Amino acid sequence: MTKDASRLQLSRRQVLQWSALAGTAALVPGFSASRSPQAAAEVDWVAPPDLAKAKEQATEFQTYGMPDDWANYGAVLHAFAKKYGFTLKRNDTDMTSMEEITKYDAEKDHAVAVSSDIGLIYGPIAEKEGVVPPYVPPRAETLPAGLKATSGGWVATFTGVPSIVVNTDVIEDVPATWDDLLKPAYTGKIGMRDPRQAGEAATAFLAWSFAHGGDETNLKPGIEFAKRLLPQFGPKEGNAQDLEKGEVPILIKYDFHSVAAASTVQEKGVNAKVVIPGVSIYAPSALMINKYNTAKADLAKLLLDFVLSDEAQTAFAGFGARPIRYVLGDLILPEGAKATWLPEAEYASVKQVADWSKVDATHIADTWDQEVLGG
Repeated sequence: MTKDASRLQLSRRQVLQWSALAGTAALVPGFSASRSPQAAAEVDWVAPPDLAKAKEQATEFQTYGMPDDWANYGAVLHAFAKKYGFTLKRNDTDMTSMEEITKYDAEKDHAVAVSSDIGLIYGPIAEKEGVVPPYVPPRAETLPAGLKATSGGWVATFTGVPSIVVNTDVIEDVPATWDDLLKPAYTGKIGMRDPRQAGEAATAFLAWSFAHGGDETNLKPGIEFAKRLLPQFGPKEGNAQDLEKGEVPILIKYDFHSVAAASTVQEKGVNAKVVIPGVSIYAPSALMINKYNTAKADLAKLLLDFVLSDEAQTAFAGFGARPIRYVLGDLILPEGAKATWLPEAEYASVKQVADWSKVDATHIADTWDQEVLGG
């Protein structure tokens, strides 16, 4: 391990210490925050949403991890408002999946957020920690197990495919596969989020297992590859601005974010290329709602209903994210909705995870800590 990879080497003990200093309790394996009785019992979470109440609640609300440019949530919420005749005023604070769950729990006595986008593998953690309510959208009945909560509160929304985006003005020899990232020329030039906190990175780790002969039940091939890849990471995860400047010329991101980043820098005269690196996976994201925000429960339930609607699923597609119902064969999209998609031929080796219920985010976090960083 090198200091270039230090960003991905923070122990969850450090994360816990920092979160405690910030006044929150980090949700890591083996840790369970105590919680006092809450006003959640005052709301009938099982009942359908009241449209009149939801309209009133929509005039001002907060979300976490749902910025307008994340998988097109701006357009999704615009379609939501149009469908129901709402006037929306929303603020968002961007966070990782684990940070969102932590904030729901830490703010349980004074709930702030209505909803959050999470990596699907963090849904079971949200249920275990008790931060999501027992509300199941009617359309969720068509989703297979593993793509929805067992008791309610979150549903799969769209899928991303772990990919690579490259500033080709800086990197002339563009990597075509995951293994290509091991070349000495790329040392210190790769950026990725932390697999213990962000679904985008955790599913990239899972994709490495698939690419090297493993699957959701066998992470060993991914572990061995990750240990070899670790020295290649730079000091920060990187974003479109870092890609543009060449400070982090290679980013590992979901395909729709890679396409968006490439488009952003290309508009500024910087050349960039998006690569689906051979074997990867379709990795779903999900929307979860906050059990503790009883003041906006009808808005939360209606939004959870809406993300599986034709309108919302088409809006996700417009950003390049393949909607979950499309992936399952339950939605026919207009051709215009696929305008930003990469050619289907590039997805020939992308795999479906057979059973997402067997993918445990806490196990991935432990594995990264103990067998990748500590191995």
